[in-house]
Amino acid sequence: MKKVLIAAMALTLSVSVMTSCRDTKDKTEEASEEAAKTLEEAGEDLEKAAEDAADAMKEAGEDAKEMGEKALDSIKKAGEETIDATKEAAKKAIDSM
Repeated sequence: MKKVLIAAMALTLSVSVMTSCRDTKDKTEEASEEAAKTLEEAGEDLEKAAEDAADAMKEAGEDAKEMGEKALDSIKKAGEETIDATKEAAKKAIDSM
């Protein structure tokens, strides 16, 4: 009788451990799936952030190019005005002689 009771207790303990291991396996698989999903979402967020940064850099480059063109136009205009003023001053100087 004592052996039967010990065997029953051992069998109960064995079943309990098997159930616990199965639950642990299921929880581990679930956690792995959630981690993979989170990593995938993080990767998508990083990709979107990289695209946004590239767009911002492209826009900044276009703005800088436009500002450079405006500055070049201003320099050209100032140079032309200086040449015109010099020509006019030289003409007046010649006329006054």
